[in-house]
Amino acid sequence: MFSVKDKVVVITGGAGVLGSHAAESLAEAGAKVVILDRVKEYAHEFVDQLNKKFPNSALGLGCDVLSKDSLLQAKDTILKVYRRIDALLNAAGGNMPGATIGIDQTIFDLSLDDFQKVTDLNLNGTVIPSLVFGQVMAEQGHGSIVNYSSMTVDRAITRVVGYSASKAAMENFTRWFSVEMATKFSSSIRVNAIAPGFFIGEQNRALLTNEDGSYTERGDTIIRNTPMKRFGEPGELNGVIHFLLSDASKFMTGVVVPVDGGFSAFSGV
Repeated sequence: MFSVKDKVVVITGGAGVLGSHAAESLAEAGAKVVILDRVKEYAHEFVDQLNKKFPNSALGLGCDVLSKDSLLQAKDTILKVYRRIDALLNAAGGNMPGATIGIDQTIFDLSLDDFQKVTDLNLNGTVIPSLVFGQVMAEQGHGSIVNYSSMTVDRAITRVVGYSASKAAMENFTRWFSVEMATKFSSSIRVNAIAPGFFIGEQNRALLTNEDGSYTERGDTIIRNTPMKRFGEPGELNGVIHFLLSDASKFMTGVVVPVDGGFSAFSGV
């Protein structure tokens, strides 16, 4: 029921922290993973590592998630190699300093250029791959798409206005696309999302930790509001990803699953 063996899984941002952890876990479970990354060398380097651990488990392609032409080229290559696409993980995403409000700033210091870039990456960087690979799923009559949402969607997490707004729009698109695919194409095509809690990566390390490894004031606030009293580990997302890609969740679509140590359940009181 929970098997992902031999499923062809495309992962955007596949050489990044969250994407690479998912890819390794899926490859270990017998899936065929396709790593898409904007930097072709990163994709190839990571795929070489995967194939050494799990022979013939991975394919790496340079691909820009904001370019439909780039994604179409990747799609054609994938279909030549595997003849189908069973799943898509939209792990590409991120933030920019100008779309984040500094400690001594207000919303009126927002860089609209950076806000637009963050919106393009988090919203359009999910929409465009979903359209390209979702069309393959529509034609073959089955498939599963998993998007990456955020704890910043359901409440106003201070400072990260661009990231919050773009992920909220992406979460709405997840629900909309799930209905479209199920009603117009096949009930065997599912679109869901996961909402990670707080994980320390290179993009947010300086926000959450000091140089000596202790938590910043912001890091302390997050821990106080997380019942499990710690940050997440990237590998702790793998269980729900396997679940959403497998037949174990075949009657689930249009949902967002939090993986957050209890953050979304806690009132802070």
